[in-house]
Amino acid sequence: MIEDRINEMGIVLPSAPAPPAGSYVPVVRSGSLLYISGQIPQKDGKIMFTGKVSDSNITRAQESARLCAINILAQAKSHLNDLERVERVVSLTGFVNSVPEFTQHPKVINAASDLFVEIFGSGRGSHSRMAVGALSLPLDVMTEIGAIIQARD
Repeated sequence: MIEDRINEMGIVLPSAPAPPAGSYVPVVRSGSLLYISGQIPQKDGKIMFTGKVSDSNITRAQESARLCAINILAQAKSHLNDLERVERVVSLTGFVNSVPEFTQHPKVINAASDLFVEIFGSGRGSHSRMAVGALSLPLDVMTEIGAIIQARD
């Protein structure tokens, strides 16, 4: 059902999620929790959204955050083999590569939050969250988002 909903939304999950870009693993499971490392707006091995976020490019930054969420889903599916095993999206931590005067970080990361609620429903998809501005992000990406997801065995 989750996979059907994703397909109906026109979302195509990467068949192989992006490998780590450093000395870490993309997913660590501890008990029922998956800790998913920060995902960037990457598609088919290419960075899709770079640069500083300002009031003039919020829509583009939201697209970046949505792509990060899609990559989180790909990591979860790779680890669980089946997104039906997602019990709950527990928490997101979103970083926005923004100019100093930008203050609408929550509006940017809402694109990722809203996607999880749309896919999993409010009961499983609603989560706690941080939305933080950053002076810079790796590879000059617009956004980076990490997640904690509770999974069933």
